[in-house]
Amino acid sequence: MITPRALELARTLVQMNTVSANSNLELIHFVRDVLQSFGVKSRLTWNADRTKANLFATLGEGKPAGVILSGHTDTVPWEGQAWTVDPLSATVRDGRLYGRGSADMKSFIALALASAQAFLESPAPFAIHFAFSYDEEVGCFGVRELIADLRDAGIRPLACIIGEPTGMVPAIAHKGVYRYKCCVRGKEAHSSLTPQSVNAIEMAARVIGKIRDMAEGFERDEERYEGFDVPYSTASVGQFHGGIADNVVPRDAEFRYEFRDLPTADVQAMQRAVLEQARALEPAMHKVAPEAGFSFETICEVPSFLGSAGDAVTRLAQRLSGEDRTTLVAFGTEAGLFKSAGIPTVVCGPGYIVQAHQPDEYVSLDQLARCEAFMQGLAASRAIA
Repeated sequence: MITPRALELARTLVQMNTVSANSNLELIHFVRDVLQSFGVKSRLTWNADRTKANLFATLGEGKPAGVILSGHTDTVPWEGQAWTVDPLSATVRDGRLYGRGSADMKSFIALALASAQAFLESPAPFAIHFAFSYDEEVGCFGVRELIADLRDAGIRPLACIIGEPTGMVPAIAHKGVYRYKCCVRGKEAHSSLTPQSVNAIEMAARVIGKIRDMAEGFERDEERYEGFDVPYSTASVGQFHGGIADNVVPRDAEFRYEFRDLPTADVQAMQRAVLEQARALEPAMHKVAPEAGFSFETICEVPSFLGSAGDAVTRLAQRLSGEDRTTLVAFGTEAGLFKSAGIPTVVCGPGYIVQAHQPDEYVSLDQLARCEAFMQGLAASRAIA
């Protein structure tokens, strides 16, 4: 059963509105102040306008190395969703904690914070680091600053546990998420004079057709990576805008697309194929309008993650969670960034992703109790594995 203090902290964090469009400083300052009451100092790294911050803190200062407990503080919005409870109410009912961020992933942060005293008194030969980031939901932007700060400060953790909702089953792989925006500039004309124009929508459609062909190719030809819900890479277009009237050849069009690549795939080659298709169309566009063409912007780059069941941090997570298996997850996390920084990483946290981003998001109290036991076991550990 989850302790009253841990549940109180989880409810407190869920009640804070940290949708990615907003500041997360209320939550960050709350965590900082709780840690300060234990005499623990926090390192903050900021976004450009200092409206958001990451927090990094070490519990067990002076020990030779540490294990990171990592979580993101931002949530997705809830406008337009059919909630039956206030998304910020942190309602406890029928063995569940309801509210935005309850599963994804404020409860993990709260349970780590509830275990601060145990971590400070731990006999473990390693410290525990808290690493809580901003803007994960919109592209894993904050954690990049946090990792850079650790590198600059010479902090070299032994391992990282990311508390995204996996049902407390350690996850050792996920796909990457790469999103791009393509803007097409054509030349407008009256629709009766199409030879004097460059139709931006039609040019965009030819590139979109290429993306669709690539998606079908992944499904048809790519070597399967069993364990994923979709065991091959995917590509899709999510937004399209263009045109002003039926009888005006459109000068401008814009669309957004994404790749979700297997850990074994080459996402850079995927994007190159799209660029090559666009560049192949431009000579004909330039004959009519030299200013016509394509431009591309990267929206987000969340690298795939591939750990191992044999990693010490995976074995540690299995022991603490009481699980003898591992899993793969479909959603993106910050794990690939920590792994790329040379930090062995596993994803393991309370709740299930199927409840996240949904109306009436919730996490069960049983899952919270399992995670709190995980934290207490970590505090009592004598070794990483």
